[in-house]
Amino acid sequence: MDERLRSLILHQEELKNCARCPEMIGPVVTGRAVLSPVVLIGQAPGSKEGQLGRPFAWTAGKTLFKWFADIGVSEHVFRQRVYMAAVCRCFPGKNPKGGDRVPTLEEIGRCAEWLNAELRLIRPKLVIPVGKLAIRQILAVDRLDQVIGLRHRFCRDGLEADVIPLPHPSGASTWHRREPGKTLLHDALRLIREHPAWEEICRGPDGGTLR
Repeated sequence: MDERLRSLILHQEELKNCARCPEMIGPVVTGRAVLSPVVLIGQAPGSKEGQLGRPFAWTAGKTLFKWFADIGVSEHVFRQRVYMAAVCRCFPGKNPKGGDRVPTLEEIGRCAEWLNAELRLIRPKLVIPVGKLAIRQILAVDRLDQVIGLRHRFCRDGLEADVIPLPHPSGASTWHRREPGKTLLHDALRLIREHPAWEEICRGPDGGTLR
């Protein structure tokens, strides 16, 4: 087994035992351990993801994987060939005022150690942060219309990668269903489709396209 892959598997085993945040609700949710040229960073799992054991396993995931299917990669291939990370890996719980609780800065900081270790180990060519919380960790920008539809450059701790952010596919959000969000989302997906790292995950062992 490749030594880097072995290290990533060990990393995930340690991550799954993490109990640093007492207010977070386990289990830890991770994607497949794969040394991919593409890393997707979500925000935090919802209430269903822990039960189903995979990121983006519920309503938002259906929308997200439809976007990716439209640019050539099915959900099955994506889960097999892209490393799926997140700002926080446990369900934050419900907000009494509605929706899911937003993780605290302390919780985000603790989980950032796991994410930073993954980026150093995997060294992706393309990072896709999904939603404001994830985008903020990589680009330190809040406004979606300032970052969606553009390719950015990420440089941290000796790692350099392209960053193409996406809006969160939550059904509660209308941003990606109205202008300028619709056009900016289309532009972002086009940039992802044209990126060499995306083309790499689309290719099978025989050089053909995977679906």
